Amino acid sequence: MHDLVGKKALITGGNSGIGLATARRFIEAGADVAISGRDPVTLAEARATLEALEPVQAGRCKVLALRSDAADLGAIDGLIAEVAGAFGRIDVLFVNAGIAQAAPVEAVSEAQFDAMVSINLKGVFFTVQKALPHMGEGGSIIVTTSITNRMGSPNFSIYGACKAAQRSLVQSLGLELIARGIRINAICPGPIDTPIYGRFGLPGEMEPGIRAEISRKSPIKRFGTPDEVAKVALFLASDAAAYVVGEEIVVDGGMSLL
Repeated sequence: MHDLVGKKALITGGNSGIGLATARRFIEAGADVAISGRDPVTLAEARATLEALEPVQAGRCKVLALRSDAADLGAIDGLIAEVAGAFGRIDVLFVNAGIAQAAPVEAVSEAQFDAMVSINLKGVFFTVQKALPHMGEGGSIIVTTSITNRMGSPNFSIYGACKAAQRSLVQSLGLELIARGIRINAICPGPIDTPIYGRFGLPGEMEPGIRAEISRKSPIKRFGTPDEVAKVALFLASDAAAYVVGEEIVVDGGMSLL
């Protein structure tokens, strides 16, 4: 088991999917965990789920659930300050918040472009930047990328470009931060069964067909689960990954091998 006893973790986009599954894994490994998200309803539901876990019930771990916009620099400032004030430091930062909007190249609007870049690139960079003063030797930063950064994906050109930029950012910061004793790595999920598939902006009746087609193409013939990604995040957060720097671990059931 990967031990996070006494560690203080912040997970952006922790109110559902991969972020929530990772929060559960971190708590079970002994960490105090703060999650953030924009939706107050799912954030409250996630908090209730995490507070029901045995380590929290027994008082061995703490949970914070904070509403924050991952694209707003002022909100990022406030989030980091609140987490650092409550926990004293940040040992693990999982930058997981992101959005995806599907559109053919001719139909992409400036508003869509700006929204995706603001959350998926600008927000990622400044979340890392603003957390760094509260991190020290042995710290771990994890960024959620996507296999769209290595595979062409029609209708997701901006999203894929942002995820490719994240991969480049992780490599550059991997070299820059390791002198401080802080590791940064990425998790690169493929098709994972999370709520994001209902937020692509596609007609609702198309979703079952898209899911079926993705499963048919996948070498493993199914979607991954959020917990399968969370287990990799737990590894990267722990000292078991102490020699892993600037890497991107693919969790996609072999999809990117096609």
